[in-house]
Amino acid sequence: VEIGSGSGDTLAAVAAAHPDRDFIGFEVYLPSIATTLNKLADKDVSNARVIMADAAAGLEHLFVAGQLDEVWTFFPDPWRKKRHHKRRIVNPDTIDLVTSRVHPGGLWRLATDWQDYAEQMWDVLDATEGLVNRAGPRGHVARPAWRPQTHFETRGQKLGHGVWDLLYDRE
Repeated sequence: VEIGSGSGDTLAAVAAAHPDRDFIGFEVYLPSIATTLNKLADKDVSNARVIMADAAAGLEHLFVAGQLDEVWTFFPDPWRKKRHHKRRIVNPDTIDLVTSRVHPGGLWRLATDWQDYAEQMWDVLDATEGLVNRAGPRGHVARPAWRPQTHFETRGQKLGHGVWDLLYDRE
């Protein structure tokens, strides 16, 4: 499951490369959904679905505990202003929900190009029982070769931002 599939670069590429697996992307922005659907059609992908819904509601109502192999959250909206940080998708409620839906041995992959968001992710994810940072506390991993570089990642790098890929194992 991809939380915030955006324009579908990752969803389309990975689903096309793994026709034996099922993929679901949650997205709320209609133009991005249209772009994703076009990319899936261009690659003749039949093992991916896009759901126009809030990811937290979708995870809560469409999946049971331990059903998911992986959850991806790549370059979520950083809500840069401090007064808007409460809107960030990586928060205690979402973390509890994702942790409950990923089976033991499953993964949660995240990436951001905002250092303060990476730090917030570490603060809450490293403290979550049932999740283990594969790179150690406050650690990050290299971008996996299979994950295409996104528009937001490219823009962030042009602006001089770092990129932090986080990988958490579900115990």
